[in-house]
Amino acid sequence: MTEPNDKPDLVEGLREEVKGMAKEGMRHPSTKPVLTGAAVGAVAGAVLPIVSWPLGLVAGAGYMLYKRIRR
Repeated sequence: MTEPNDKPDLVEGLREEVKGMAKEGMRHPSTKPVLTGAAVGAVAGAVLPIVSWPLGLVAGAGYMLYKRIRR
């Protein structure tokens, strides 16, 4: 028999974090790091030859959001 995980589900954590960011805007503690990650990803995407800036933006924001959920 397996024990249930103490950590919340990834999808549930993402849902709660995005809802909080949408409701609280810039006052939410995750908003600024996610926007910073999006900006860094967009710049990296613009510099790299294969990746475009929109893909970099989404990847950077997604990475920072994931880091905020898993800390």
